[in-house]
Amino acid sequence: MKRQSGPFMTIIFACAAALAAMIAPLPAAQAQDQPIRLVALGDSLSAGYNLPQEAVFPTVLERALQAKGYNVEVANAGVSGDTSSGGLDRLDWSVPDGTDGVILELGANDMLRGLDPAGIRKNLETIVERLKSRNIPVMLAGMLASRNLGHSYTEQFDTIYTDIAKKHDLVLYPFFLDGVAGERSLNLPDGMHPTAKGVEIIVERILPSVENFLARLSQR
Repeated sequence: MKRQSGPFMTIIFACAAALAAMIAPLPAAQAQDQPIRLVALGDSLSAGYNLPQEAVFPTVLERALQAKGYNVEVANAGVSGDTSSGGLDRLDWSVPDGTDGVILELGANDMLRGLDPAGIRKNLETIVERLKSRNIPVMLAGMLASRNLGHSYTEQFDTIYTDIAKKHDLVLYPFFLDGVAGERSLNLPDGMHPTAKGVEIIVERILPSVENFLARLSQR
């Protein structure tokens, strides 16, 4: 059989190259189009106590970030009633491999139960350190103690978040319930859990800090 040459073979080689490009692995630029996977690790404030799924904090935050053009998914790892020790116990299965960043929102239930601030500090810092050992950055969502717990307790509790954030160079949102705590119209009848409107205000206020966190993730 006579060997083909010239333009005919050029077309054959071009088709082969095109086919190879179609089945080759995605280049790095395309691989980066995968969404940034965040996990909100928290208690009922993250879980969305008595709220429909579309109104809970992780969902509203994800929607707000996507509206601003971020390719982000925010998983809900909130458990109602959870304490810092509970979050530490379930850390490995609540934050799966492949997570790009964690928003850590725990400590409110510890405070409401009057638990020792030293133990709360140790639990939260251990969570941060274990996530860092897995190369998962953390953003810290802080809490303030109820003033009726006394000056000594509130002082010890309130410094937990700022101290941990400073020590580990974390993005810190000082008070998760800023603008919502104490506002009757923004909380459910129990006075402690935000309504859907309350969650919207939380997201609106925390959004700049989350964007700062995402900027850090993009630099890694």
